[in-house]
Amino acid sequence: MSEPVEFSPAQRAVLGIVQDDLPDSLSPFADIAASAGLEEGEVISFLNSLLADGAIRRFGASIKHQKAGFAHNVMVAWKISPDTVDRAGSLAAAHPQVSHCYYRPSSIPDWPYELYTMIHGRSRGECEKSIAELMRQTGLADYIELESLQELKKSSMRYFPRSPKP
Repeated sequence: MSEPVEFSPAQRAVLGIVQDDLPDSLSPFADIAASAGLEEGEVISFLNSLLADGAIRRFGASIKHQKAGFAHNVMVAWKISPDTVDRAGSLAAAHPQVSHCYYRPSSIPDWPYELYTMIHGRSRGECEKSIAELMRQTGLADYIELESLQELKKSSMRYFPRSPKP
């Protein structure tokens, strides 16, 4: 296990900003730098170092799927044997309509489903087509669909509060 990292007040300010939506401008990193009291290159270098060190896995845009026309979604829970998790899980995670893919071993006797895929589509039929594709690609056949009825919360984890200029 690695040692905890101590961030400067300026770095904490950057982290507080980038965990929210980026500034809507032609130069978001320059805007972030100005808010944190840094130069644009320092912000980019800092974020790149976090990626290189594995402190963050990725940095990119997030699309709000409902506003992009993907109004239907379904969590599909699959019955899977432990020896096929890596292969089938990798194939499912690579599917373009799957936004989340998790393996969670079940300790509940009447719940044999352990691989979970969140599938998004423009219609129920599009989601059904994706399920059929996943069945062909992975060889999985036993599943249950858990339809989303209402979104109660959707937000990213907040690790650093947005702070005023250092």
